[in-house]
Amino acid sequence: MADTKQRKARRPWWVEIPVMTALGLAAALVIKTCLFQVFSIPSGSMENTLQVGDRVAVDKFTPLFGWEPKAGDKVVFHDPGGWLPPEPAKGAVAGAVGSTLSFVGLMPPAGDEYLVKRVIATGGHTVACHGTTLTVDGRKVSEPYLHPGDDSCSGLDFGPVAVPAGYVWVEGDHRSDSADSRYHRDDPAGGAVPVADVVGPVSAVIWPLNHIGTA
Repeated sequence: MADTKQRKARRPWWVEIPVMTALGLAAALVIKTCLFQVFSIPSGSMENTLQVGDRVAVDKFTPLFGWEPKAGDKVVFHDPGGWLPPEPAKGAVAGAVGSTLSFVGLMPPAGDEYLVKRVIATGGHTVACHGTTLTVDGRKVSEPYLHPGDDSCSGLDFGPVAVPAGYVWVEGDHRSDSADSRYHRDDPAGGAVPVADVVGPVSAVIWPLNHIGTA
């Protein structure tokens, strides 16, 4: 009798599915807000560390407790202004679905006005690159992560550049295919990115399956 009552009391599937979907979306929103957010890798500027099309999880938890970017970190940051080309227009339905999924953190942010680069220097430090040698405060930086065939300068000498307090200097691992801080030295901050624009550090690649792992 008890089993019969339980079966009768169970909600019909057309009620359970929307309820479970809503609960799942709410959980995803909490995770996105407090723990992790998903971003896509749109270009080859971080190869071979990160590949085009990779989905990466960015840690939003540690910044809540005072984390700040340091040299060597791979970080996602909001476009400081003019670093990215205009986003192509999407259809109404695709745009609405994408916006909803990005809002709860299951897809990259709508508009995707974010970039991923490696922090080279932080506020108060001086960065320069001449020949094939990158230096921070006059000390050579070892860069084993560089794309095969690239060197630290890849034909673009610059500096010394003083990074302002509250900013970071960022460059891509595929140095010859990365329009990073080096190419924005005419910006107000001389190419540096405000720490306030940094979402957090890249924690892991979560897609595709053959590239899952810590980044």
